This record gives sequence, C-alpha cells and structure tokens, in this order.
Amino acid sequence: MARQELARFLRDRREGLRPADVGLPAGPRRRTPGLRREEVAGLAHISVDYYVRLEQARGPHPSGRILEALTGALRLTTAERNHLFRLAGASPAPPGAPSRQVRPYVADLLRRLPGSAAIVTDATYDVIAWNPLAEALLGDLGSRPNLARRRFLEPGREYGPGAADFAEIAVARLRSSAARYPHDTGLSRLLTELWDGSPEFRAVWETNPVRVPGHRTKTIEHPVAGPLKVNCDVLTVPDDDQQVVFVTADPGTPAARALRLLSPV
Repeated sequence: MARQELARFLRDRREGLRPADVGLPAGPRRRTPGLRREEVAGLAHISVDYYVRLEQARGPHPSGRILEALTGALRLTTAERNHLFRLAGASPAPPGAPSRQVRPYVADLLRRLPGSAAIVTDATYDVIAWNPLAEALLGDLGSRPNLARRRFLEPGREYGPGAADFAEIAVARLRSSAARYPHDTGLSRLLTELWDGSPEFRAVWETNPVRVPGHRTKTIEHPVAGPLKVNCDVLTVPDDDQQVVFVTADPGTPAARALRLLSPV
C-alpha cells in the first residue's frame, strides 16, 4: 500500500472537484479550492475521521467497498479507479455494470456535427446519446434502442457487406462485455434474447469472432428517403467503455442529398 501516493491522489482529486460537480450547493466562499473532506466522506458514506486519516497517510488498508465508495464520491474515471486500487494495494474488481453516463465533451461533440448523424453507445450497444440527424435517420431513439437488437432481431433494416461486418463486430464486443460485466442483468437479458431469437446471432457467437470497430459502409433502408449508402466510423471512449458512431455519406451522392434533407438543423 503506497500510503503517501494514495494520500496525495485523494487530495488532488478532492481539490479538483467543485460542489456543483457532485450535486452540492456552493454555499459561502471557500478558502481553498475543491470539496471539503467532510463532503467527500459524506458522499462516500464513511466517517470523516477515517477519510482524514487516509489523506494524512496514516489510515488503515481500505477495503474494496471503501475504494468503490471513494471512486463514486470523487467521480473517478475507469483509469483513475484502477490507479486508486493499485495505490491501495488491491486488485481492481471489474465494474458492476457498463457506464451509461455520457461525458459533457462527448455530448458537445454530437451537437457540433450537424452534417453527420452521430450516436453514443455503451458496452451493451444501448444508444445513450444522439444528435437530431441520427434520430431522423434511424428513427425514434428516445426509448434507448439497442443496435445489436436492431441488427439481429429486425431483419431488413440494414443490408450489404457492412451489415455482415457489423454482425461480427457486435458479437465480438458483446462477448467482451459479458466477460467484463458478468453480473449486469441488463446485458444478460439482452444476450438471452438475442440467443433465443436469432439463429444468425447464435452462429456468429459460436465462431468467437475477434473484431475491432473501424470504417465500414452499409446501406440503410429509410422509410421516406429509401435506401441510403452511408459510411460508419467509430471513435472509442476507453475510460467509459463507450463508442461514438458517426454516420456520413460521400459528397455528391444521393445519400448525401438525402441526409441534408433529413437534417432538422
């Protein structure tokens, strides 16, 4: 247990947070930046004395439960969480569930790309954020549809070589997610539904594909604009195990003209 480094890490992360970041009122002017120690202790549901001793490098060896509580209280990223566990001399346990919180800079990126349809998916392929053009192209996204469910249980929505590629990409990601989040009930239900409802899913699953996201093309059947040949490019957000998918069309093509007409901006 690296007590001095653990204490420094906790202080640095506490001082880097504002009350508004954790849903607390700012209150009167503060003499020092960041949260107070008692505020962090309250957020983590531990005693103030216990937390103070950790920051003073004289505390006991914190348990995994305490470390998880501090992760939430200090709003640590996945990388920071793993670092906290290592400083405490503990092995990071896998997160209990995929992150479904979209970071502000990622949400802002969607708004700044009006010419592209853009969505954010979590590790289970739930769509957790999108821009207006994505909804115009892909239909109602307000109920948080799942892209894997669309691909395997709603045949005909997408076709062409890119659709076959996505089948392997989706299965590879879901297999990896199942290993990282073995106790997530939502993911377990999704896998059972896909297994029971799609022979194609079962066949691809049995091949144990290893694929990474990248550039691909596919054709989307839009109810008004008809078939649209589009490009899909993926940006990963490693800290949150999320992906940002950009859907565009080659300039001058019928699909590009259709996207301009569909865009509400």
